[in-house]
Amino acid sequence: MRTTLKLWSGAEVPRVGVGCWAIGGPFTMDGRQDGWGEVDDAQSQRALALAHDLGARVFDTADAYGTGHSEEVLGEAFGNRQDVVIATKFGFTHDRAKRALTGTDVTPAYMEQALAGSLKRLKRDRIDLYQLHVGDASAAAMELLGPALERRTEAGDIAAWGWSTDDAAAVRKVLHFPHFKAVQQGLDVFRDGPDMIAVSEAHRLPNLIRSPLAMGFLTGKFTATSQLPADDVRGAGHSWVRDFRDGRPMPEALRRLDAIRDVLTSGGRTIAQGALGWVLARSPLTVPIPGFKTEAQVRDNLGAIEKGALSKAAMDEIEGLLAREAA
Repeated sequence: MRTTLKLWSGAEVPRVGVGCWAIGGPFTMDGRQDGWGEVDDAQSQRALALAHDLGARVFDTADAYGTGHSEEVLGEAFGNRQDVVIATKFGFTHDRAKRALTGTDVTPAYMEQALAGSLKRLKRDRIDLYQLHVGDASAAAMELLGPALERRTEAGDIAAWGWSTDDAAAVRKVLHFPHFKAVQQGLDVFRDGPDMIAVSEAHRLPNLIRSPLAMGFLTGKFTATSQLPADDVRGAGHSWVRDFRDGRPMPEALRRLDAIRDVLTSGGRTIAQGALGWVLARSPLTVPIPGFKTEAQVRDNLGAIEKGALSKAAMDEIEGLLAREAA
């Protein structure tokens, strides 16, 4: 399977990108920490430079991450460089002074405001992919927002727009907009998303894959005794965090990973590279965007480009092992 993908612009990019949630630093959502602990911006810059050196060209962020700080770090790293594809997201309102998300707003007026802020923080004249971050926006809201995004595309402020959502039926309702060019979905070895995969493939939409390592669980570094702090999103008590409970890896998730560990590490892969190889094998249009805080994590993640997709035999074996574990 190809390890590169042609985007809406005609650019050919490696099929492993870089997710920039963690480098935004601390911020809260619903009164709970939604970041990944304190960050060292100098370390983030070194890691971003390394990612580029190793071939990464797709960098995904959001104005929500660190309430704008992730975008600022990316802007310092790349600015208006034309050899990188910057994808950012909007739709969560935030209080920068308090480093807190305050709600959602998917109106055209708010989009215009958010876009101006992202362009400034990213130090770019144009955003390559501007994505709605609110996954449950209504069809009525999208019929108002879509034309506004089309106008911004025609004006040259964005090259294309997309939506980060797992709702395939909702995506089908916006496919008539000519500059709707990409989707983003959650997908990992433990959780398939066939409906969104089908939409992506039917309409040849590049599919950015968020959390392809299950919020780091699929790096294999956690054990039954691991404990994450409360300033880490995985230890903050969010109901939507699935493989961790109160900062501890869930026993059933550890058992599932143990069941497939040998398959994931086939061909000299690390566990993370095997998990990314599963995402690459799932569809020729997937672009996993694993996150990072360190250079070592970047090197491990981007090593999946060389290792490539898992074989069909490995995919079938993983499916069988997980089904047996769930029985």
